[in-house]
Amino acid sequence: MKTLIATLFAALSLAVLGGCQKPDDKHIGPAEQAGREIDKAASQAGKKLDQAGEKLDQAAQQAGEKLNQATEKLGEKVEQAGKEMQDSAREARKEKKD
Repeated sequence: MKTLIATLFAALSLAVLGGCQKPDDKHIGPAEQAGREIDKAASQAGKKLDQAGEKLDQAAQQAGEKLNQATEKLGEKVEQAGKEMQDSAREARKEKKD
């Protein structure tokens, strides 16, 4: 996801920089003005994508941490169940000997 966002941001940056010639502002036509507005909107969209990407990264990290915690708890329960099974087997062997 980070790679996609970085690629989109790079493409938008190149598009913005490609249209950043500094012509004489007195001779700006409506098409050029519209182009500048599009460039500005693309830049803002790129920033929003970066912010969204950061939020997704944070959410993924939190989800990973919770998954690790759940896995650890499950491991502890499985270990406890194994110990109980061993204890039961020992008891059964003891009873069988007696």
